Amino acid sequence: MTEELELLKLSLKDFFSAKMLKFSVLPFLAVLFIMYLFFFALAGAGLDTLGTMDFQSTETTIQNGIPHTETIQTQLEGSSIIKFLMNYTLTSWLASFLVYAVGGLAVLYLSIVLALVVIGFLTPYILREIQRRHYKDVEVLGYANFFTSLLRVIKYFTIMMLLFFFLIPFYFVPLLNVVAFNLPLYYFFHKMITFDVASNIVTQEEKRLIAYKMGNSLRLKTLALYLISLIPFAIFFGAVFYVIYLGHNYFIQVKELR
Repeated sequence: MTEELELLKLSLKDFFSAKMLKFSVLPFLAVLFIMYLFFFALAGAGLDTLGTMDFQSTETTIQNGIPHTETIQTQLEGSSIIKFLMNYTLTSWLASFLVYAVGGLAVLYLSIVLALVVIGFLTPYILREIQRRHYKDVEVLGYANFFTSLLRVIKYFTIMMLLFFFLIPFYFVPLLNVVAFNLPLYYFFHKMITFDVASNIVTQEEKRLIAYKMGNSLRLKTLALYLISLIPFAIFFGAVFYVIYLGHNYFIQVKELR
């Protein structure tokens, strides 16, 4: 426990250095720019979809014992749709809830995914700085290149999306839905960040040995980091700290192995 606290202190000290703070700004700006473009593209598509909507109502009245049915058909366009929905308390509440709940979750999850992809480009520079400061006697080998990294991203992202699909039945079960929503993204988070760090420090054989030796410990650490990421905006600046912290773990383990 004492060693873990010392490792956290060392990671925080490295994180708050001028160079690392500069690195932490880059994911924030990059993700902010990407999400800005994504938002306007999505908003434009949504407005086009809601451009027109046909609304039909049927009213039946009885006159002199004879039923008369009258059908009213109108077409709502543009902002008229929003006004129509907001005229009713229930639809107004449901629309607001869906927009804020679903939109908020989508933005949070998307920001985590994007930050992980962006931090992957900075990981070699961060780990090189960590090695220069603390592990000059440890040779950095690594085993990945751009194409293998791209294939891993595609693989992990595909599996994450499949998990989201297969876990749909659990989304409607209280408490279980919390796990079902977060399990796919945690899988992507764990795989991506451990791959980024390990592939820049150790060989594939050393990675397997470290995973066998401290697999559960790594999962607990990445789980704790993932939970921190669920705090809005934490991933923007925290991603650099995650790489520093896990980088120290891998440097220490590979030093012992060699």
